[in-house]
Amino acid sequence: MSISSPLPPSSSSVEAKSSATLSRAAFWRVFGSTFVTIFLAELGDKTQVTTLLMSAQSQAPWIVFLGAGTALITTSLMGVLLGQWLARRVSPATLDTAAGTMLIGITVCLLWDIVHL
Repeated sequence: MSISSPLPPSSSSVEAKSSATLSRAAFWRVFGSTFVTIFLAELGDKTQVTTLLMSAQSQAPWIVFLGAGTALITTSLMGVLLGQWLARRVSPATLDTAAGTMLIGITVCLLWDIVHL
């Protein structure tokens, strides 16, 4: 048998619940956007094609899955660690500018390669 208090919950307990809900919502927002972005970026790329071919040739799909999954987790971990390291040393605006500059550079190189075939 429990006794409930007729008093409304204290503001600190309401804030704690609200903070936990926001934290949970933030987790799912970041997780979901990361999953969708990486999933769509990886569809049909050279890693997926290579994994498909290795699975077909080896006749050991689960071993290929474990190897490919471990490799993808490792490269993702490297990206996260490098991202955290950069975030502590470089401003977000500088990171955005650097990423944009690199993407423009890649685009120019690809277009140059197409034009000069």
